[in-house]
Amino acid sequence: MTAEPSGTPVTEAQLTERRPQHITIVSETFPPEINGVANTMRHLCQGLMQRGHHVTVVRPRQPHEQKGLFESTGSGLFSTELVVNGLPLPGYADLRFGTARPSSLKKLWQKQRPDGIYVATQGPLGVAAVNAARSLALPVSSGFHTNFHQYSRYYGAGLLERLLCAYGRWFHNRTAITLVPTGRMQRVTRDMGITRTGLWSRGVDCQRFTPHKRDQSLRRQWGLHDNERAVLYVGRLAAEKNLRMAVACFERIRGLHPNARFVLVGDGPMRSSLEDRHPDYIFCGTRRGENLARHYASGDLFLFPSKTDTFGNVVLEAMASGLGIVAFDDAAASEHIRHDENGMKAELADDEGFINHALRLADQPSLLHRVRAQARLDALELSWSSQIDQFEQLVLNQTAQARYHGINKQGISLL
Repeated sequence: MTAEPSGTPVTEAQLTERRPQHITIVSETFPPEINGVANTMRHLCQGLMQRGHHVTVVRPRQPHEQKGLFESTGSGLFSTELVVNGLPLPGYADLRFGTARPSSLKKLWQKQRPDGIYVATQGPLGVAAVNAARSLALPVSSGFHTNFHQYSRYYGAGLLERLLCAYGRWFHNRTAITLVPTGRMQRVTRDMGITRTGLWSRGVDCQRFTPHKRDQSLRRQWGLHDNERAVLYVGRLAAEKNLRMAVACFERIRGLHPNARFVLVGDGPMRSSLEDRHPDYIFCGTRRGENLARHYASGDLFLFPSKTDTFGNVVLEAMASGLGIVAFDDAAASEHIRHDENGMKAELADDEGFINHALRLADQPSLLHRVRAQARLDALELSWSSQIDQFEQLVLNQTAQARYHGINKQGISLL
């Protein structure tokens, strides 16, 4: 132990925290891909780089990319990246999973030994990374970003749910700690049998997402006049997002407010069928950066009907944009939405309640104005900086026992 100039003792953990470290992030999805995990990885890597850490990213190659180890090109997201073989995910042609031999990862990590490895996804690339890390006695942590075991219900494969749940339990229990984004998800993973979890939430960029970017010309393109409602959905157009609920909700709103418009931002396997059935809906496709922020700010109500998301970054983005949010009491809404104060939320089994909450916001301008203003104020407290602090504590400052839980007393890896 040493001391600062003030004489205050500085612990070994504090010294470790201040020392720039080498952290490897392994993820099957990464920017510029558009999804919640990729968005989280972007903010995480940016934050770690800004703190002086050496960040190595391991990810699958996208079409027209080459495999190999590359130095940063100035993106600010990583110091180096290892691009491995990538294959399309069945049912999601625009998403890919990675494949790599543990031996190739071991070779890299023996040459440049990381202080910590964070595996964000539990596909083949994640398995290879955990195997390689354990064989080298490297501290490896994982993230529970996606409820794949629940997705099977939406694709006619409900019998797979138990198998996928067992796989998730096996995968995550082979890492020192599994990071989850909400207290409720911590309980879900505990019920799955995942034994070591830590709470790591999400932040939001309130300079990018702000009500000040409301664009009246964009609203006119949507066919809206003053005081007419733009009902917004942002996210993948996929069955597991419970889009049928969003459609049913909007149709009830339109029954009372015929001039309301439903604006869907995003893409996915359901887009074609939705466009065929609802040609009057506004399909904006994938939007990025300032363009996305402008679409958020130009809306009024925001529907988040998902019952499978582990978090839902879009909820925080909608809060920062000052929208009237309607969600189920789950994921980000369970942590950040206070019913009737900064948004509306219904119990998971209460579909009719979800619709009634949306109707209240559409019918009561004073209520809508109040919850929108409070949502923005609350979002201002949700910085990414505090979440990077928490990540460092959980992943880079584990105890020796947690860091090397895969090694027995004789120093032999327990694979």
